[in-house]
Amino acid sequence: MDRKLLDLLVSPDTRQPLAQLESAGLDALNRAIGAGGVTRADGSAQAQPLREALVTRDRKQVFRVEDGIPVLLADEAIATAQITDFPAK
Repeated sequence: MDRKLLDLLVSPDTRQPLAQLESAGLDALNRAIGAGGVTRADGSAQAQPLREALVTRDRKQVFRVEDGIPVLLADEAIATAQITDFPAK
C-alpha cells in the first residue's frame, strides 16, 4: 500500500491511525479465520483469509484490504480480542 495513503488513513470509529498489519499478526488472524472463530463488528463471519490488513494503533481492530483498497467501515472491523494468539507487537 502506498505510504502517503497509509499516513492519511484512520479508523472510522476511533479515529486512530492505521498501520499495515505485520506478517505475524496476519498469520494469527488467518489461523483464527481458518478455525472459524472470527466475526466482524456487525456479527457476520469473516470466512476468507486475508492477504493484507490494517491495524489500529492500540491493536484492537483490524480492517481488511481487498485488491489494494482498504475496507474502512466500522461494521466490517475485526476485533483482535477474539484472536487468542494475536501479537501485542
